[in-house]
Amino acid sequence: MEVNYEMRDKIFEIINNQMKANDPPEVNETFKRLKKIGYTDFVTKQLIGQCIAVELYNIMTRREPFDEERYIMHLKNLPEEPFDDEEAD
Repeated sequence: MEVNYEMRDKIFEIINNQMKANDPPEVNETFKRLKKIGYTDFVTKQLIGQCIAVELYNIMTRREPFDEERYIMHLKNLPEEPFDDEEAD
């Protein structure tokens, strides 16, 4: 799969903004937890970015509002890959 660098940079910008604002605080908690178990800054942000990507997908394709509860659940489950709700059914 080809990397969309522009999209990745935008997702990393979202992560950086969330970390700076500490909103939600689970982003910083997740970042510290993943770093502690050996992930690099870059890979840690990629993992967190997967959680954001699930939310963006649901916003764009299903016209659903951002689901902070689901987002936080996915953050807490990292490094397990987040899933789309339809995959869980």
